[in-house]
Amino acid sequence: MLLLFADEPAPVEVLNESGAGDAVLLCDHASPLLPRRLGDLGLSEARRREHIGWDIGAAAVARQLSAAIDAPLVLTGYSRLAIDCNRPTGVPTSIPEVTGGIAVPGNAGLDAGARKAREEALFHPYHQAIISLLDRRRAAGRRSVVLAIHSFTPDLGAPRPWNIGITYGRDRRLAGAFIETLERRWPEIRVGDNLPYAVTDSGDYAMPVHGEGRGLLHVLIEMRQDGVADAAGQALWAGRLADCWREIAARIETVEAGAVSR
Repeated sequence: MLLLFADEPAPVEVLNESGAGDAVLLCDHASPLLPRRLGDLGLSEARRREHIGWDIGAAAVARQLSAAIDAPLVLTGYSRLAIDCNRPTGVPTSIPEVTGGIAVPGNAGLDAGARKAREEALFHPYHQAIISLLDRRRAAGRRSVVLAIHSFTPDLGAPRPWNIGITYGRDRRLAGAFIETLERRWPEIRVGDNLPYAVTDSGDYAMPVHGEGRGLLHVLIEMRQDGVADAAGQALWAGRLADCWREIAARIETVEAGAVSR
């Protein structure tokens, strides 16, 4: 079954594909949009536009950051409620029946065919676009440093005090550089070191596959959503991240040569 009608938006958007910088930006949860064939999944529009449906503010920050540092940007076209493009297919959180304590009726009891339709229409095109972009850059002899732009809800059963989280799995090299730079330049902000999340093979996809799997420097950046919910906050954080990246990019060989945490 084809999931998307011909007149619906594409499942992936690629901006500034030939950007001259070393950074490659990903936004895995860029949109709250659902394919029309899925209806509303049993959720109100207001609920779908909460943090369970997308990473509030992340796409706006990523777009501004892409322009500021001349980096290509790959964004998902549809909601994580349809399928989460930062989860391995087949795990319970890939097409969640419950997320953030909220039941998603339209995701309950799906058969293999329904799951495959979502994977083929939404998940695989997004990741194939990333693979193709990174392959072209590698063939051209270009360095690629993967930065995934996310946001997190300020409260998930308990307050989350961090203004930004810099998260990673087995390789802390780039994350360490971001943490040190953020804390030094803006001592007033609270930076989470692998908080509120850590990158794992079962709970993430983009960083293990496109970063670590390729041997590329990579980091997942999580901004607290109350800091990027409006245009002023989005511009502020895009500017901060651009400043951080420019400083790190100037010493990227040193970061690459650093020890890999295992």
